[in-house]
Amino acid sequence: MKLPILLLLLLLSLITQTSLSKVTISVTPTTLQKSGDTVTISWSNVDSPSKLDWLGLYSPPDSPHDHFIGYKFLSSSPSWQSGSGSISLPITNLRSNYSFRIFHWTESEINPKRHDHDHNPLPGTAHFLAESDVVGFESGHGPEQIHLAYTDDEDEMRVMFVVGDGEERSVKWGERDGEWSHVSGARVVRYEREDMCDAPANGSIGWRDPGWIHDGVMKDLKKGVRYYYQVGSDSKGWSTTRSFVSRNGDSDETIAFLFGDMGTSTPYATFIRTQDESISTMKWILRDIEAIGDKHAFVSHIGDISYARGYSWLWDHFFTQVEPVASKVPYHVCIGNHEYDWPLQPWKPDWANAVYGTDGGGECGVPYSLKFNMPGNSSDSTGTRAPATRNLYYSFDTGAVHFVYISTETNFVAGSSQYNFIKQDLESVDRSKTPFVVVQGHRPMYTTSNENRDAPMRNKMLEHLEPLFTKYNVTLALWGHVHRYERFCPVNNFICGSTWKGFPVHAVIGMAGQDWQPIWEPRSDHPNDPIFPQPARSMFRGGEFGYTKLVATKEKLTLTYVGNHDGKMHDMVEFLASGEVLSGDDSISVDAGARIGVVDSTFSWYVKGASVLVLGAFVGYILGYASHSRKQNGNKASWTPVKSEDI
Repeated sequence: MKLPILLLLLLLSLITQTSLSKVTISVTPTTLQKSGDTVTISWSNVDSPSKLDWLGLYSPPDSPHDHFIGYKFLSSSPSWQSGSGSISLPITNLRSNYSFRIFHWTESEINPKRHDHDHNPLPGTAHFLAESDVVGFESGHGPEQIHLAYTDDEDEMRVMFVVGDGEERSVKWGERDGEWSHVSGARVVRYEREDMCDAPANGSIGWRDPGWIHDGVMKDLKKGVRYYYQVGSDSKGWSTTRSFVSRNGDSDETIAFLFGDMGTSTPYATFIRTQDESISTMKWILRDIEAIGDKHAFVSHIGDISYARGYSWLWDHFFTQVEPVASKVPYHVCIGNHEYDWPLQPWKPDWANAVYGTDGGGECGVPYSLKFNMPGNSSDSTGTRAPATRNLYYSFDTGAVHFVYISTETNFVAGSSQYNFIKQDLESVDRSKTPFVVVQGHRPMYTTSNENRDAPMRNKMLEHLEPLFTKYNVTLALWGHVHRYERFCPVNNFICGSTWKGFPVHAVIGMAGQDWQPIWEPRSDHPNDPIFPQPARSMFRGGEFGYTKLVATKEKLTLTYVGNHDGKMHDMVEFLASGEVLSGDDSISVDAGARIGVVDSTFSWYVKGASVLVLGAFVGYILGYASHSRKQNGNKASWTPVKSEDI
């Protein structure tokens, strides 16, 4: 009898030890109301914890282990070495449930062939420890990802939003909150995995259901009036009330916030680099929008929009992040290489083989084309079953400025539809109504960064587009793609003109979020990096992330560069309706050809310029490194980011 009792006790002991060592994971709450709500994931009983043990986010919950949305190292919890801890994360509504899984991973198991965008190894899934309960979002709270845009009619405002089904939705609006004098149905579109052109967009890892995109138009708006609106339906719920100020064609005042290459931020690491600085850009622009009160304004984002690059859920993060701004003012875009480029794109002449590559991650412009709806009807066939690429080139007037948006990713040479549009548009501008003309596109015609890959395209822009800009007296040309701020003199064919009128000022404004930035000064820790001297035609180069603000009347247009690190102005240029250009508080003059000097103190300008350049390069490097390192440090990974020329 004693032997069976001893065996029973031994068995019970083993069962107890096994149950005590089993990893547990819990998540609270399990039901969320809206995107951005936070969940807390807690775990315990991790035996012999490794600093590389990690928590994976999965949506939908039945995704394979290696198809995570993102991950966090358990070592980001202060108590991780005890085998227990917790992590809190804001969650974006992907219209499907989430689950969270814990894995054990050690340095000896690193696979150097499976790495992320910064060449850091992606975590291994061989040792699965535990999975949480499912987390979901409540129904009935109305649509999300709300954003506004102009239509071709001045008395209208478009509103777009995303929901999880194709059922009918509407927009209702009025001059007082809750007093809805108008209601209009919204059309609905969506795209499928088969519409994507390449991986990862059409692969199992990158693809997620994009939901249903609804598009409504508020019509018969009075000029310069604040309107309140909601989107949704009685059966599925309405959004909270938002408001905007309508356009006023009788006003000559223009206010715009302009930038390129912003992207989005995620609270976790994922397959590609995300853009932490985008949070600051939106924060400061929201501050400025609130400061102008009941004045009308809009946002201009000139390419490289979300940097999703085939990972669908990053589009959801982007629209959730910009919604506080984009639901208040129109959010206008033009296409960039990271929305479009793929190997079989329809327009890829011999000279452009090195220009257009795989930057779009297989999206071939489809999410960009359906998630936005800009004025005009420009489109270009993809040559596949995918919908035609839209929102390529268009224009509109607001206040004293005529704005033109162009595509650097599709045909722009003489004889093309886009070239004909640009020519006809510029020659038809009524300068008595809009004395200033601003052209915007993604890849720059002028830049002093290296940009060897884009040199053939810039040559074609100089050959085909610059003559139009000069002939039709374009005031200002704004570009992205290079992740810095740089302003040039009024220039034609690389020469600063002897008279300002007819010579556009070019500015690169791609500094809104993406953290790879060209180096303009030597760096002791990168002795082999190229150095790009500042030629005379480059009036100002800034190293800080930020955005630009445009304010215009019929007498004067002012463009200022605001730094994200302090929310203050770091450069300014003014344009008078007469054609004169003023830099900062000083007027600029020409010294026989291409040399630029400040009238009252040439020496002072060079001293100030050199100081700003050195300081800007240093601060830009520190901020750029810190921006990306914050996420790495938060995950407690021991990797060193390796920058590549991700333009």
